[in-house]
Amino acid sequence: MTAQFQVRDRLILALDVPSAEAGIRLVEKIGESVSFVKVGLELFTAAGPEFVHRLRQQGKRVFLDLKFLDIEETVRRATAQVAMMGVDFLTVHANRKALTAAVRGRSQVPNSALKILAVTVLTNYDSQDLREMGIQHSVAELVTARAALAAEVGCEGVVASGEEPQAIRQRVGDKLVIVTPGIRPAGVETGDHARATTPAQAIAAGSDYLVVGRPIRDASDPRAAAEAILAEMQRAFDARSARKGAEC
Repeated sequence: MTAQFQVRDRLILALDVPSAEAGIRLVEKIGESVSFVKVGLELFTAAGPEFVHRLRQQGKRVFLDLKFLDIEETVRRATAQVAMMGVDFLTVHANRKALTAAVRGRSQVPNSALKILAVTVLTNYDSQDLREMGIQHSVAELVTARAALAAEVGCEGVVASGEEPQAIRQRVGDKLVIVTPGIRPAGVETGDHARATTPAQAIAAGSDYLVVGRPIRDASDPRAAAEAILAEMQRAFDARSARKGAEC
């Protein structure tokens, strides 16, 4: 393998299901094909921290996608609680006070490996949505500005669609890990994602991790769907490594 990592560690399976039982069933269907899973608002509300601990006991890495945004004290204390769970990633909206508080909360837990990911612009937003919120910047301008903020305050990464990694890299270089949701293999409907991309497109642009939910969850054979995505990711990472090698 050209890439210096196992590609299965770069595919994050979104457990977008309503219960712990449904989450465990999906994890069992996938087996060892995927080592990293995302727990979002729906599942965390239904199953709580106990489910996160259960996943970790099964050897899974966990991305806790809770998108914190609140007053600093609340974000700081909540982030410290997340850090004590031993999860790998936590999302926080890209607001300076919230991000700074999250970084401070994480630092209160000795030897924590938690990475704080700044949510730049949700993948279901487009320029019209931003204008309705009173934001006159383009999506790309806002994403890159928020990525720069994330790097400035000490976050380890950002969440951004597959359309923005190249612009993020131009702004902040390789300082940040880029995690990309809204991934849809060719031929799969984009659903409610306004800025969806294929695995190959996102990786070619500079994404490091891909989050995939419905294309795997709703497949007739979820493990086969995951394996097909992994194969596409492997080819894309190898091509990107070869391209970088040629530029050196």
